[in-house]
Amino acid sequence: MDTTDRDIINDLQGGFPLSERPYAEAAARLGLTEDELIRRLDDLLEKGALTRFAPMYHAERLGGALTLAAMKIPADEFERVAGIVNGFPEVAHNYAREHEFNMWFVLATETPQRINEVIGEIEKATGYRVYNMPKLEEFFVGLRFEA
Repeated sequence: MDTTDRDIINDLQGGFPLSERPYAEAAARLGLTEDELIRRLDDLLEKGALTRFAPMYHAERLGGALTLAAMKIPADEFERVAGIVNGFPEVAHNYAREHEFNMWFVLATETPQRINEVIGEIEKATGYRVYNMPKLEEFFVGLRFEA
């Protein structure tokens, strides 16, 4: 990752323009052309330096809900259960952990009521309890690179 890539990552975490040509506007801010910015973002994604380049929506402000959930899954059942859980469109991330609670995922739903419905559906489909850990307070952690 060179200085320009670090500048791109640092800058775009602070916001992305809402305009007719957002990439052109962001590129101008960085002293790049629109094509160069898009090419560099594609390269960062292809190399795995970025896993995602997309907007982050505040689900609660849109009327929806988020929660963190965990499950205790026997090792020999993990892949089967992960496949079922990941099949729910409301599951945003699903991670294996080395802990008694070895499966952690985020649920994002269109309504707050849907959280408990999805948890019930997952429990019914997998046969395992889902532990709901709703957000009490929100923090934003940014990652900044020295240019």
